[in-house]
Amino acid sequence: MKQIILIVLCGWMSVVASAHNFLAGKLDTLIQTASLLKTSEVGLVVYDLTDNKELYSYQADKLYRPASIEKVITAVTALATLGNDYQFQTRLAYSGTLNGGVLDGDLYVIGGFDPEFMEQDMKRLTQAVSEAGITSLNGRLIGDVSLMDSIYWGTGWVWDDTPEPFQPYLSPLMLNRGCMSITVTPSEKGDTGIVKILPESDFYHVDNRSVSHIPSAGSLSISRNWLENGNTIQITGNVSSTRGRLLNVFDSKSFFMETFCYQLLQEGIAVNRDSIGYAEAPEDASEIYTFRRPLEWVLKRALKKSDNLSAEALFRLLGTANGKATSGLGFEDSQRVIYRFMRQSLGYRPGNYKIVDGSGVSVYNYVSPKLILAYLNYAYRHPDIFHPFYEGLPVAGVDGTLRYRMSRGKTFRNVHAKTGTVTGVCSLAGYVTAANGHKLSFVIINQNVLKARMARKFQDDVCTLLSEMD
Repeated sequence: MKQIILIVLCGWMSVVASAHNFLAGKLDTLIQTASLLKTSEVGLVVYDLTDNKELYSYQADKLYRPASIEKVITAVTALATLGNDYQFQTRLAYSGTLNGGVLDGDLYVIGGFDPEFMEQDMKRLTQAVSEAGITSLNGRLIGDVSLMDSIYWGTGWVWDDTPEPFQPYLSPLMLNRGCMSITVTPSEKGDTGIVKILPESDFYHVDNRSVSHIPSAGSLSISRNWLENGNTIQITGNVSSTRGRLLNVFDSKSFFMETFCYQLLQEGIAVNRDSIGYAEAPEDASEIYTFRRPLEWVLKRALKKSDNLSAEALFRLLGTANGKATSGLGFEDSQRVIYRFMRQSLGYRPGNYKIVDGSGVSVYNYVSPKLILAYLNYAYRHPDIFHPFYEGLPVAGVDGTLRYRMSRGKTFRNVHAKTGTVTGVCSLAGYVTAANGHKLSFVIINQNVLKARMARKFQDDVCTLLSEMD
């Protein structure tokens, strides 16, 4: 009987080894024949989570710029350190005395890095001021942005990515993801286009030199005077149909506070616009209202949409867990928490890598595919982390940044993975279930790639091979 069991076991192990060898051979052939790799590099690693063993590795210890799969590191560390129950908070408080609707003191908005704070949320703040019985402010309107230092961009971010919406100006107080939405609609021929901007505010100015239905005026251009650190929206050219664009704003904290002041005035609450300032709220300030947002909402946007602001908010909040001061935090405070988790929970030496932001935008980030894989595997082994993390990942052919990829065959609805793209880099990291039922984790980083579509095709081919492993 023992001999029979041994023979069956050996036969099963032989079949498994054969399947693994077959996969390795297929991946070797793909790498050797891919025209993409004649002028670029790739790092690739595959792990069988069911059998708890590495299946394939190619240049997986080398360092690469990760692009947005850096968000895997940010997300897993945030879930492990802050917890899925963490809530972003934007607080409203006052100092002084309130008599007959008149506040003889200062009104504070205390920022907590909520990247999803929108115009309707600010209206709730305005309503809370009214519900507190404040009709007039004799003191100052103060934004408390003390949680962060004064560096509004991440280390190693590219300056000329502004005024694109994926490059926001970071602040503990942010409105509308640090962006304004501009829509231009044609009017009568020869007249200027009709401009609508959201959120409604008097923070920005409009220089509208567009003309309607005059092709000779050239293509429509919507921008702002970003080289001057200004917030004048500049519109030129021909308006032949409704067009829109998102632009980031310079100075997110001022955008937040001046729009808040505008809303208070619209609500009939007397506030002096010149009273806006920035300082840390006193500990004994009387709290009026706290707006809360679950971490999971921010996490899902960071992963599904590859939203840089959401990832940076998570990254910056990690700095509050550094065991030191929780004001004036810089990227180094968050970096320490990332490195501590890497060393203590994953067993990797931080000195072998460089991580300076949470989104992967920085040109200074350097990681290896095996390091990213370690985060994927750690998440898988911890259900309280894996559930929200896995639910947040884009699904092939279904949603997020994988909505239009792998929409047929065995990868469809099967691959759950984070994408990454910056100039020269295209990456993919996540999970797939093989035909034999095994759960696999994988990381692919294509480097020195000028045509991202070619790298995506290569990555999709890898995922197809993984999904078909039997």
